[in-house]
Amino acid sequence: MSTVAIIDIGTQSTNLLVTSQHAEIARVVSATRLGQGLGITQTLSDEAMSRTIETISSHVHIAQEHRADTIMLVGTRACRQAINIADFASRVHAQTGLNLTVLDGHQEASYSFIGALVGLPDIDGSTLVIDIGGGSTEFTLGQRTPEHTASINHGAVAVTEREILHDPPRPEELINAIGAVQDDLEEVTRLIPQLLTSQRVVGTAGSIVTIAAVELGLIDFDAARLHGFELTRDAAEDVFRTLATERLSDRVHNPGLPADRADIIVGGCCVLVGVMRRLRLDSLVVSTHNLLDGIAAGLLDT
Repeated sequence: MSTVAIIDIGTQSTNLLVTSQHAEIARVVSATRLGQGLGITQTLSDEAMSRTIETISSHVHIAQEHRADTIMLVGTRACRQAINIADFASRVHAQTGLNLTVLDGHQEASYSFIGALVGLPDIDGSTLVIDIGGGSTEFTLGQRTPEHTASINHGAVAVTEREILHDPPRPEELINAIGAVQDDLEEVTRLIPQLLTSQRVVGTAGSIVTIAAVELGLIDFDAARLHGFELTRDAAEDVFRTLATERLSDRVHNPGLPADRADIIVGGCCVLVGVMRRLRLDSLVVSTHNLLDGIAAGLLDT
């Protein structure tokens, strides 16, 4: 198998990676927000399904242009949570011919772990990978392979819809959001105390990469500057304070912040700040590689 394409349907984004064993060919990030309103209704809306399927079709076209030998379609938190996921999967298949594979939390965390470490040096000791998505946050600990995984139901979209109801957010909303993350993580660390003692922490996915880009003031996305960048807790807290005190109309002008993520980035900041405080992290290493890379690695090894 020389070229593979993976499409990942998340709560916030529907992303494409086309790659071979030799080089990355194409990577496309598209904000489709399939999980919009899901936390309240437990149902994928017709509008969200339609725009997501349109993006999937576009991604399939790109994959075919690059002569991908196989195209794999996976779904994560929003697909696991939705009670009408069978309807969505049927519509996807009817329009694209693809079958949807819904990853469970353990699979998602494991693939994210493998993907996040692509291009980072090996170390002696354990690495904790933190993946803040739209609907949930996954934690995976291991050395070169995943050994412990856990998930909390706090992501950038989920926290925004549950807790952040004003523009700009009220202080009590931010406090409640961070507190909820810390409370759930307290239980996770009780079950997996090793999360507190890893030799390295790596952060991946949209919220963390965006917070790092804002800290760097990147006008244009630059994976080379972001991948391997050390994001300190002080810097994350500073970005959080800046973005959380601005109205959306002002926030959107921050360099490094995509317009289609500006309304949920404060929710993502709340998750990251809550995690870094609870795990007592001074810093983490940013990875621009993710679940897509982990799945691709598995396909290319077969």
